Formats: sequence, C-alpha cells, structure tokens
Amino acid sequence: MALRCGRIVYTNDLPVYAAFDAGAIVYPGTLHADVPARLNAMMRSGELDVSPISAFEYAREFERYVLLPDLCIGARDEIVSVVLVSAVPPALLGGAKIATTRESASGRNLLRVLLERHYGVRAEFVEDDDPLSQARAGRPAMLIGDAAIDALFELRGDHVYDLGKIWRDWTGEQSVTAVWAARRAVYERDPDAVRACMHALTDAYSWGRAHHDSVVAGAQRVKPRPQGFYESYYAKLNFTFHSAAQRGLAAFCRELLAAGAIETMPPFVPEAIGVSHSPSR
Repeated sequence: MALRCGRIVYTNDLPVYAAFDAGAIVYPGTLHADVPARLNAMMRSGELDVSPISAFEYAREFERYVLLPDLCIGARDEIVSVVLVSAVPPALLGGAKIATTRESASGRNLLRVLLERHYGVRAEFVEDDDPLSQARAGRPAMLIGDAAIDALFELRGDHVYDLGKIWRDWTGEQSVTAVWAARRAVYERDPDAVRACMHALTDAYSWGRAHHDSVVAGAQRVKPRPQGFYESYYAKLNFTFHSAAQRGLAAFCRELLAAGAIETMPPFVPEAIGVSHSPSR
C-alpha cells in the first residue's frame, strides 16, 4: 500500500527531500508538506502514516509511534532556525510574556527547558500567528524555520539567541528537533511499506549530499538568501540519527521529564524495523 507521508515545509528539509523534488528518486507514497505542529496533529489523527515529527511530539506520544532509524533534524551546535529574540538576556525573562509560534512543539519546549532548568526562570508563553512581528516590535519571541532565519538578517545580532547553541553550551549534547516516525498501527499492519519509505528517504539524503549544489539551488528558489548562506546553514545541521544524536534526544527527554513537560521517559533508540540503510555521515 502507498503510505501517506509528511514533510516539513521549511527549507531545512531540502537536504532530505530535494531528490524527490528533482525527480531523481521516486518516493513510494504520497507527500504532504506542512509546518511541524500540523504534521504532528495529522500523525496523531491518522491522516498521515509516516512523517518527521517534533522531538517533543515523540517524547509525549511515543507509544503511538515507531521511531525510525537513520534520519533526524538537529545540530551539533548552532541550529540557526530555532531562536529566541529578546532585548533582555534569557536569564532575566522571569515572568515575561514570550510570543511563540504555533508551528512548533519542540522549539517551544526547548525554550521552556532552557529557561526553567538552565536559567532558573519561568516565563509565560503566548501563542501568536506572527511572532516575527512581535520580535520586530521589540517584544520577546520564539521563532523557528524560515522566520527565525529572517530574524537573523533583520534584527540586532545581540538580541537573537540560538537555542541550539545554548543547549550545546549547557549540556554538551547535540540538539534534535525532529525525528522520523511511523504510526505503530501502520507499521504493525505493513512493515514492508514503512521500510520502503525509510529506504527512499535515506537514498534521497545520500543523493542530496552528492548533489549539494542542487539542494542549495532548490533552497534559493524557495526562499532566496545571500550567496553562501545555505551552504553555511546546511553545514551546521545534522540529519543523521547516529549515537550522538540519540544521546542528545535522550538528554532533551530527561530535561522535559524534570520540567514536568512529559510524564514518562520514552525510548530513544530506533526500533528494529529491518536492516538499517544508514547514509554516509
């Protein structure tokens, strides 16, 4: 059966999905592009079968999902596209109202963990349809994806805090904002279809690594940026769900548990869905 599959609508997914866009690899299912929070909701409701989901969605709802191997979205240090914009340092945001995008669960909860567990302060998160406008107006805001990158170009550098860098400096671990998962019921019904999708994704990521110029050109068509930006941006991101990324996800889950954001520690090693088809690192 052809599975209904998600992809993230931002440019940060192109190193994995550009091969499908270029027609270099045929995906064995349908693809629906949307923001992370919507993909999470579609997976929970059964509208999608396989998708990247936020790390927080997996941590909170792990019993619904089979965690897939090989791929994730995260960073070794700076993540660039998950930021806090604030004229006030994070440690002084106790009691502040922070506009947060409705598009992200991991970003909002990463910020919560950093504020409460690292800085020892609590803030009020207020969902906003356009948090970038709040940031432009000088109010604290949490942004993800292309809006976060817009903030890097538009706003004062000392007011933009990269949450991946803060996480790395605090924990020493990589950040993981998204993982690939299948709904457990789907995997139990048709594991071969899930494997086919995962193998296509890892083949596509390998193609993207071998055709980096095509990936960058695709990103420029979607969202033009200054020359050299996407080369630098993609070099900072990590798409391989190796042991260091798994440790980073486990550390994030431990902090979520300590902050009371989740009730149970989920497994963080991918389940055995067949022979791993790992792309080169």
